[in-house]
Amino acid sequence: MKDKILKLNERLEKLNKELSDPEIHNDQKRFKELSREHNELSKIMEIGEPYLKVLNDYEGNKAIIDENEDAELVELARCELTELQETITDFEEKLRFLLIPTHPDDYKNAIIEIRAGTGGDEAGIFAGDLFRMYSRFCENTKYKTDIMNSNHSERGGFKEVVFSVEGANAYGTLKYESGVHRVQRVPETETQGRVHTSAVSVVVLPEAEEVDIEIDPNELRVDVYRSSGPGGQSVNTTDSAVRITHIPTGLVVSCQDEKSQLKNKNKALKVLRTRLLDLALSEHNSAIAAQRKSIVGTGDRSAKIRTYNFPQGRVTDHRINLTLYKLDRIMEGDIQELIEALQLAERAELLEEISK
Repeated sequence: MKDKILKLNERLEKLNKELSDPEIHNDQKRFKELSREHNELSKIMEIGEPYLKVLNDYEGNKAIIDENEDAELVELARCELTELQETITDFEEKLRFLLIPTHPDDYKNAIIEIRAGTGGDEAGIFAGDLFRMYSRFCENTKYKTDIMNSNHSERGGFKEVVFSVEGANAYGTLKYESGVHRVQRVPETETQGRVHTSAVSVVVLPEAEEVDIEIDPNELRVDVYRSSGPGGQSVNTTDSAVRITHIPTGLVVSCQDEKSQLKNKNKALKVLRTRLLDLALSEHNSAIAAQRKSIVGTGDRSAKIRTYNFPQGRVTDHRINLTLYKLDRIMEGDIQELIEALQLAERAELLEEISK
């Protein structure tokens, strides 16, 4: 562990020199790659530097025991040695987690798709609640959100809403939200006070960059039409809404939230590029999932991952058997504890595999 941390520290010092070179700013792609690596190594060295210091103290105390004849001083060094060993063990455990390689997509922006499932109007209302929950979380985390496309439900909420999230490690933070979210509560539409169960599906994708997926314009069919709101009424007098069909795959993406046809087209292309990348990676990810039965990162978007029980005020994440009795705060965007618990569970799982 010591040799590994020393090498990482040398790499960090080299990165500091490279990033201070004005020429590097002329190559934005390279600058972003180096900045991302610098950020990751800096986090490791926040633990690595005190770890190296404790190791040095440990070696110093061992030297005192081996070379000193003063019994009192030797006994004192032995006592400190025990405490230092405990500290070293604690640091090494933390470092093993930090040294687990992150997925290359984790640093990317994310595109989140929320769709109402079983439960009729109540599912649409809850889809709106989840959108608000994620929007509040992103606002608190200083992430920027932008609605790409939405289809409102007549009773409120959404039949479907697609939005982007921009910020450092946005995908790596929110990727655990993919799956079926189940809600148990008395719907606003219920007249007899009965608790209903409804479901909403959430898909979180890493936003594809232009260098990831190249789209041939000749393989696209672009249709324009007038935007519509709840109930189908027109909300625009011009043909600003855009529907793009990728002919080879049959993927269809629509966008109508902007008044500008060009803006809607650009947003639709961004979503299409992301879905094409997801399609290209799905076979590879399926092979990985078959080898690694992860409780968190299987990518099975049809699996029920979480239940929001309003009568009891609790939220349960079924992948890690975590139940929190603070549903009101979670629905206001306080989902950091859930995310951190899922990150920890996956890292522990990866660490166990690496150790085999």
